[in-house]
Amino acid sequence: MKADEKPRTLLTSGLFKISRNPVYLGIFLILIGESILLGSLTPFLLSLVFIIVISISVIPLEESNLEKKFGKKYLDYKKKVRKWI
Repeated sequence: MKADEKPRTLLTSGLFKISRNPVYLGIFLILIGESILLGSLTPFLLSLVFIIVISISVIPLEESNLEKKFGKKYLDYKKKVRKWI
């Protein structure tokens, strides 16, 4: 699903019980792991850029769409589950 698409279902189980953004968190952790394996600062900086860009441009749009679609149900979920971990 693209960031600007309308959501069809609100996932609140599995990893979504722990984090509202487990996919982005997983990608970030993979990037950090790769930077450790490579022993280089450049991949680490790229992973920080990734998380900043996602936090500023993608997640707010997705959360806005979820709020419009699911209303109070999403707001209640948002209160219970942290954005990252």
